[in-house]
This record gives sequence, C-alpha cells and structure tokens, in this order.
Amino acid sequence: LPAFADDSGLAVDALDGAPGIYSARWAGPSKDFNAAMSQIERLLAERGATEPSKRKAHFVSALCVAWPDGHIEEVEARVDGTLVWPPRGTAGFGYDPMFLPDGHDRTFGEMPGIEKHGLPPLGKGLSHRARAFVKLAERCL
Repeated sequence: LPAFADDSGLAVDALDGAPGIYSARWAGPSKDFNAAMSQIERLLAERGATEPSKRKAHFVSALCVAWPDGHIEEVEARVDGTLVWPPRGTAGFGYDPMFLPDGHDRTFGEMPGIEKHGLPPLGKGLSHRARAFVKLAERCL
C-alpha cells in the first residue's frame, strides 16, 4: 500500500508567514486555539496590522503519496483570505473562526464542514485541504 502524508498550516503575511507549519504548536499541548488566535491578534496589533489589507493570510495544504515502487505524487494547494477579529463561528477547528476566505462574507468558523471541505455538488471545496485532495485525485486517478 502507498504511504500518505498531509501537512497544513496558516501563514500570516504580516507575521512573515508565521505560524506556518508550526500552526498547531502555537496552540500548545492543550490545543488551545483561542489562545493561539489571541496571540496572532496581539502580534498583528503590535505591527499596526489593523486594516483588512494588512491582515492577509492563507492556509496551505501539502499532500504526498509514496507508492511501493518508489513513485511519488506531491501536491500543494492554498486558500487566501483575511484575518478578522473577534473570531466568528464555532464550526471547524483551529484558526477557522478568524479566517475569512477571499470572496466570502463568512469565516471558515461560520461555514459547515460540507460547504468548506465538501466537493460539488454538495459543497464548494473552498478549503486548502479540499483543493489539495482534488489535485491529488487528478494526478493519481
């Protein structure tokens, strides 16, 4: 069977791409993403990033499948957006309540999972993970 790996994270432009691949670590061992979002908001405020144009961020998902014959398929996808404060919504996890995807008026935290991650016709495939899985399926199928 092939081996599969997934890695994703939130990159904030005004924080030079942090937290990035360390997104989960910012929540600490207790996985307190409310504290992590507060830390991001504090850092943005310290940098004067209060206007939406200075609060740009994106989620990235990288997927890899390694086949037993040594063949490797790697894909990466992203979704761009803006960070809002205070966080809105209780759906999803992690930084979803503060991430407003471009072209939408609801945060990922306000969207049901099927809308965010689901593929048409049930969902919109908005998330970085949904986009990466579509790319991987196109390459592997």
